[in-house]
Amino acid sequence: MSELRTVPLAASPPGTDEALLRHAEDFRDRMQRRRTVRDFDPRPVPRGVIEACIAAAGTAPSGANQQPWHFVAVSDPDVKRRIRLAAEAEEREFYEHRAPGEWLEALRPIGTDWQKPFLETAPWLIAIFVQKWGRAADGRKVKHYYPGESVGIATGILITALHTAGLATLTHTPSPMGFLNEILGRPADSERPFLLLVVGHPAAGARVPAIDRKPPAAILSWSES
Repeated sequence: MSELRTVPLAASPPGTDEALLRHAEDFRDRMQRRRTVRDFDPRPVPRGVIEACIAAAGTAPSGANQQPWHFVAVSDPDVKRRIRLAAEAEEREFYEHRAPGEWLEALRPIGTDWQKPFLETAPWLIAIFVQKWGRAADGRKVKHYYPGESVGIATGILITALHTAGLATLTHTPSPMGFLNEILGRPADSERPFLLLVVGHPAAGARVPAIDRKPPAAILSWSES
């Protein structure tokens, strides 16, 4: 077994309890303004912004630091068109034939259907893939541990980074999503699509459903000394 290599922790300067609370509350308030958007402005977003946000996602913790993720950022109109057509085919089948009644009833207040024009309107689509296994430096096949959990954390950081940059997002999960492997040239034996993230500026006058979020008392329990 190789010896564990360590480096000093690049920690932030210690702050007072008051400063910690202020930072935490400022971040909470910023994230409370985040909303899923379905109406996007087609104006471009610089590639560098997308790259910086994906780099932030790549800092996520992962099982055994295997980093079992791959991101494909798409701005090509032809590729976005192919993705939209494939996604709408799956979504139409879902809404018209596969979705149970209670699921459709739960979706009713959100106002969604099988039509997904935002897949072409938004300037960027980011396809996120889970790598079930990878390759060691010597070519050996290496199983990845906790890949789904790891990619889920990375995706959360990516959404947060994009929101912090001033962009809007939409998480899109047509089922099944195997068409993304084919369209984007990703290996189906080792990778599976996790989520399709729609990214851009919200359209002028964009509206979102009037929803409530659970308060802390409804999602938090304490076990203190």
